[in-house]
Amino acid sequence: MRLMSGGIQKSAGEKLQRALGVMTGNRFVAILTGLAITMIIQSSGATTVMVVSFINAGLLTLSQSVGVIFGANIGTTITAWIVALFGFNFQISTFAAPIFGLGFFLTFIKKATCRNIGEAVMGFGLLFMGLSGLSDVFSFDPEDLGFLQKVQDLGALSIFIGFIVGIFITALMHSSSAFSAIVITMAYNNIITWEVAAAMTLGSNVGSTIDAVLASVGTNADARRSAFIHVFFNVAGTVLALILFNPLLAFVSFLSGSMNIAIRISILHTVFKIVTTLCCLPFVPQIVRLSQIVIKDDSTPALKYYRLDFQENQIGKESVAMYIIRVEKEIADMTDVVTQMFNRLQQGFTKRNTSFVDENFEELELAENYCDQMHEQLVRYIIQCQQLPINNNQRNNLSVMIQVTDELEGMSDDCFSVGVLLKRSVEKKMKFLQEDMDRLIPYVELARQFLQFIRRNINKHLDKNKLEMASDLENQIDSFRKDLKKVARKRLESGADVKAELLYLDLVRQIEKIGDHAFSISELLVQTV
Repeated sequence: MRLMSGGIQKSAGEKLQRALGVMTGNRFVAILTGLAITMIIQSSGATTVMVVSFINAGLLTLSQSVGVIFGANIGTTITAWIVALFGFNFQISTFAAPIFGLGFFLTFIKKATCRNIGEAVMGFGLLFMGLSGLSDVFSFDPEDLGFLQKVQDLGALSIFIGFIVGIFITALMHSSSAFSAIVITMAYNNIITWEVAAAMTLGSNVGSTIDAVLASVGTNADARRSAFIHVFFNVAGTVLALILFNPLLAFVSFLSGSMNIAIRISILHTVFKIVTTLCCLPFVPQIVRLSQIVIKDDSTPALKYYRLDFQENQIGKESVAMYIIRVEKEIADMTDVVTQMFNRLQQGFTKRNTSFVDENFEELELAENYCDQMHEQLVRYIIQCQQLPINNNQRNNLSVMIQVTDELEGMSDDCFSVGVLLKRSVEKKMKFLQEDMDRLIPYVELARQFLQFIRRNINKHLDKNKLEMASDLENQIDSFRKDLKKVARKRLESGADVKAELLYLDLVRQIEKIGDHAFSISELLVQTV
């Protein structure tokens, strides 16, 4: 199942995982998104890990994630249906070896997509070879199963034992789907009773939450809350199912009629997930609120300490898309920090006084230090991403991301330098003619427009037309700079204050450097794929 799931995820590329971030407009769409993705990759654990990662990266809100988690839990029942419908009713195991051979052959094709599809096909073939092997192994004589028979005759205790076994084995296997296949095989071969199989199936739903819990370690508060919601959904639904155990089994038996026990277990799994979702759906705001009460907000002040840890979790071993998406989000955040720095500076050109310095300089210093931390940790993170199995396009994009991060860090340094110059001009009580300061306003506004252009297009491929727009902004800034420097030199020649005019020229030069960084980023975005 790991081979099949990994092959499907890699062959689907980044589009499948990026869909998670955009197809969550309302809770019903979110449920369908979680359902569809989990049915494709056949792993609710993988989907939930994606959700935790997206929330930690800020691409999903906590409320949006709830529907995806509900849908993922329904989607995980697909494996039970595949096993029940094809594992026993048809002799698909006869074709398992040829299917595996076909997949193995595809892995030799140089094209990455074919290799990934080959892995998925190999996993599919191995799944049914494994089912056939399980069926043979579990086909014992009744007298050889004395221990299991004794356990099954203990009434309510048998149900409890089956439930606990389901929790622990699923947690150890990290796959409720794989454990469901084992339970169905055992029940089909009359090794365990219908009641014990149902208890083990319910237990597996609790054990399956282990991946989300592990993925949430070291993440922000909302990411940990999403893992809590996943655990709450499964535990609350399981407790309700255990309380109504006999009526639930009777209802499933009524639905399944004379169908075999494999179908009956699949129906139980599906009914349990759908009913739990229907029960929880009206209370999404309350569940979110409960998670906020249980898990408190992060206490680290904004723009003070930055931390980006590279956590190679289970889903990361299968695909680097999640890591690349995380880098893109962090770069977008860094762009926002730089933009906010510049917006603070813009006030200084119209209100160059002690009030501006008192209200903004410390914040500028914190933001510049924060950008330095982002730059260092982001570059380290990207280099670690480059060590993962990536294709040429991803390698190219990661290389571009390092350069973009360098430019953003340089831009933050220049913004802070402008802040230092404005502060110095206030402290030294330097006098500038109002008309000279007024000349800077459109110049600074051009730089602001360029920054907004970068902010809107960061992490996107720039086409020829947008690059021309960037080039036009760069040319306008250069033209303004030349005019401003000419005026400043004329004032110097006419006997103006030297220190004031040199500082004025430094301001002009630093603003131009910000525009240069913006144009360099534009050229880099043209190279992305």
